[in-house]
Amino acid sequence: MAKSLQEQLLGAGLTNKAKAKTSKTNKRKQTQAVRKNKIVVVDETAEAMKRAKLKLIEKDKTLNLQKEQFAEKKAIIAQIKQLVDAKKVPQDAEGEAYNFSDGSTIKKIYVSSDVREQLVNGRLAIVKIEKRYEIVTAEVAEKIFQRDKNCVLLLNERKDSDSIEEDDAYAAYQVPDDLMW
Repeated sequence: MAKSLQEQLLGAGLTNKAKAKTSKTNKRKQTQAVRKNKIVVVDETAEAMKRAKLKLIEKDKTLNLQKEQFAEKKAIIAQIKQLVDAKKVPQDAEGEAYNFSDGSTIKKIYVSSDVREQLVNGRLAIVKIEKRYEIVTAEVAEKIFQRDKNCVLLLNERKDSDSIEEDDAYAAYQVPDDLMW
């Protein structure tokens, strides 16, 4: 039969008989007081364990929430990549330069004159995906904008080339073709 903890401590020399006797007496008195007076004794270690368990559960919840948010963000990026790869408009390396801003820097892509005109009129847009710039249709850019606003760099307001606004004071003046920034 195994020895009690008290007997093991005595055998190892970590306590003496007097301390063991007082400990046993105090424990007996405490149990008698609980039975007689119906006193509720607060077990501090049990309370500490409950608090630690609650903290651990809370920590697990926050970690799970972070993992879910990361997985959701990854799924959105995958959707955006798929949209861009399926609907991108080819760039023309020997075309004319089109300048646009990416945050505080000015970037340049080379496009044909037709694509440039569509970019200006709002029928095409420029999006950034994984440090590369792609040209997509305005409809695809709007879908991307719904998923992640930071990916859409340029989406001009859509204009019809046939209609000229009535309240435009400079409508009668033509903009020179060589005026580009």
